[in-house]
Amino acid sequence: MGQVNSIRHSPEGQRLPNFRNLGVMLRILLGVNLMAAAAALVMSTGVADWLQQYIGLAAWVQPVLLLSLCLLALIGPLLSRLPVWPGRGIIVALASLLAALFADIWQLLGLDFAAPSDPLKSALLAACAAIALLTYFDLRMRAFSPAIAEARLQALTARIRPHFLFNSLNAVLSLIRADPHRAETALEELAELFRVLMRDPRNLLPLADEIALCRQYLDLEKLRLGDRLHVKWKLIDVPQTMRVPPLMLQPLLENAVYHGIEPISEGGTIRLRLMRRGNELHIDMSNPCTSDPADKEGGKSSGHQMALANIRERLALYYDLEARLETRLQPLHNGQHEFRVHILLPCRSEDL
Repeated sequence: MGQVNSIRHSPEGQRLPNFRNLGVMLRILLGVNLMAAAAALVMSTGVADWLQQYIGLAAWVQPVLLLSLCLLALIGPLLSRLPVWPGRGIIVALASLLAALFADIWQLLGLDFAAPSDPLKSALLAACAAIALLTYFDLRMRAFSPAIAEARLQALTARIRPHFLFNSLNAVLSLIRADPHRAETALEELAELFRVLMRDPRNLLPLADEIALCRQYLDLEKLRLGDRLHVKWKLIDVPQTMRVPPLMLQPLLENAVYHGIEPISEGGTIRLRLMRRGNELHIDMSNPCTSDPADKEGGKSSGHQMALANIRERLALYYDLEARLETRLQPLHNGQHEFRVHILLPCRSEDL
């Protein structure tokens, strides 16, 4: 499924696949070639004959398939503006027309030894393949139904723990007499943080808003942890208007504080670097930790791994295979460890 600006489903039905998405392209290539292999198996009399049949079919299928993908990627933005059913009709018609055209060309060149030589038959086979793939993408999108997706997103949205609210309020109370102005600012930040939590989690938001939310969250945690918490930001050519899933970074920062900074008596530094490279946004975050976060001791790791798993699911929901989240534990020379997270997001022109 391709990238979408919202996981809300349109009232007239499912969206068309994003034919510029790498995951969609790979699934189409794999699906069509599996169909060709199955057709060759039906037509063959043995394993050796099946391989010959498949090679012949593949020689006919690949040019049709690659040209279809190029044309669909080219007209994808136009198809996305159409209602779903007319868009599907155009896709099926395009596949049929190209298949018939190539069948004619193969016949003229005398290369129709394995491919269907009848243009009408070729067009029907291509139409059936296109319908089968569109049905697959439709079912795949339905698997990410609003109910399922919203349950996942709500689970991640609720990652700000009740103890954080309790500790933050205590930190504010301790400032009321010593620094009333800072206490008032902290309450405003806390109110803003929870206002964002009540926002619809299904819509993308500007990256600048996500960064601002993270800064507010860290300011509140610094009230509680004081000099034990240090944060270093590094932003390099960051597209501030790029739209990203809400609460994508904050749960990672919360894990960094909860699993990395709190258990260390002297505290530590959380480092964040956001850098754009071409059409990709790279987000790197690291924090010190005393042990492997994958350990299940004390029950803390379950929350840690849940947040990571939920973010991976949301990235797959929004971006399919074009985004990824990687984690690793890096040993340090002082015997401690550093937990590192790397996120890669595609920079879409429509989001900038």
